[in-house]
Amino acid sequence: SFRPNGNMSRDMTLYKDSNGNAYEIYSSRDNYDMRIVELTPDYLSPTTKDSLIASDHREAPAIFKYNQKYYLITSACTGWAPNEANLYVSKSLFGKWQDIGNPMVGKNANITFYAQSACIFPIAGKKNAFIYMADKWDPRDLKDSRYIWLPLQFKNGKPFVGWMDEWDLHVFDN
Repeated sequence: SFRPNGNMSRDMTLYKDSNGNAYEIYSSRDNYDMRIVELTPDYLSPTTKDSLIASDHREAPAIFKYNQKYYLITSACTGWAPNEANLYVSKSLFGKWQDIGNPMVGKNANITFYAQSACIFPIAGKKNAFIYMADKWDPRDLKDSRYIWLPLQFKNGKPFVGWMDEWDLHVFDN
């Protein structure tokens, strides 16, 4: 374990920005704080550039950049019970982050389709196309937990994730 700048580092993700700089986004203070720290150029250590994103008891950060803004999807801390996701937006990684609500839409959106954000992948060769990946924990048999993979889409410039029983990369052809 390690503590960037003395902060507890729990649920986390790593993000490499288009300028080549890398960051750790992490839950701290027993998951009551969500923080971001810039990593050294070799990506092996935290720098002192460390900032609070929010203090609202969140975990499972998943980040992406779209139209010169950063978006961060997180999960509430409810043990193994599924809960509502949250979406933050900022013009800068170290700027003010604004809570813009739940990005999930459709049936079971209020419980993130029985899952929790894990990662958001940009699709190589497709502009502004992302796949949302989430952990679908099975608390009765953790080793049999699964993932869900859904397209992250946009309506009026705002990202959302809607449930689809089946889909393929053609969903991004619009």
